[in-house]
Amino acid sequence: MPWLFRALACLPLPILHALGALLGLGALARGRYRAEVVGNLRQAGLYSPAMLARVAMELGKNLMELPYVWLRPYETVLSRVRYVRGWEHLETARARGRGVLLLGPHLGCIEVAGLHVSSRLMMTVLYRRPRQDWAHAMMSRGRNQGHIRMVEPGLPGVRALLASLKRNELVWVLPDQRASKGEGAWVPLFGRWTYMPTLIYRLRASSGATPLLMHCRRLSWGRGYGLEIAPLPELPDDIPAAMRVVNHAMETLIRGLPEQYLWSYRFQRRKPAPPEGPAL
Repeated sequence: MPWLFRALACLPLPILHALGALLGLGALARGRYRAEVVGNLRQAGLYSPAMLARVAMELGKNLMELPYVWLRPYETVLSRVRYVRGWEHLETARARGRGVLLLGPHLGCIEVAGLHVSSRLMMTVLYRRPRQDWAHAMMSRGRNQGHIRMVEPGLPGVRALLASLKRNELVWVLPDQRASKGEGAWVPLFGRWTYMPTLIYRLRASSGATPLLMHCRRLSWGRGYGLEIAPLPELPDDIPAAMRVVNHAMETLIRGLPEQYLWSYRFQRRKPAPPEGPAL
């Protein structure tokens, strides 16, 4: 597998995205995967055969661009970011002096988003180690560039995140990550109870950091990417109430670019059991 990654990294990004689109369409032949994506799109009120095909193609692109992003020269990957919108929100947040929480859901190319931001500012990222050693080695090579600090889940990792915020640095977290039992709360997302992590909100309460939404749009025909940063409404101190505000903002963001969201990831059933009644 490592040799295949290295070979794919030599291909131009437009070719990788074209191959990825074909791969994604082929994946729809897997009945379980297709049913999962269709069910999640229906839950969000976004299903159509055309949308299903677009989602599948974008997922394939997401997979095929990883060798390019992780193994190509750092400057080459950064040059694929064609525009940045909303950077002023990041500067305004940093001026408050309490750190910035960048909330980057599984939308677009999250790898390029992290690389671009950390090329300009110090950022700490919470990540989970892949099972395969070769995948971890390549991922680490691709991500450990620029001003970035990668920490694993656990008490030392949480302490590192909080310390970064108190130094007025950036912390990047995935707000739609599946939470482990005891580390999350049930909140509505696209009309379904979803068990989501409370870490973001506990970090905000401890540091006073400013949360912002971030995603990196994948441009058509392999032209590159567009990084977009947006402010959030004022969040209440109550964690479940704050989670609802963030989830509503995420829904709005995702509805603006639904084909590039990782619909195969969201809504998977996990313990503990969800609350009874509709998720309103």
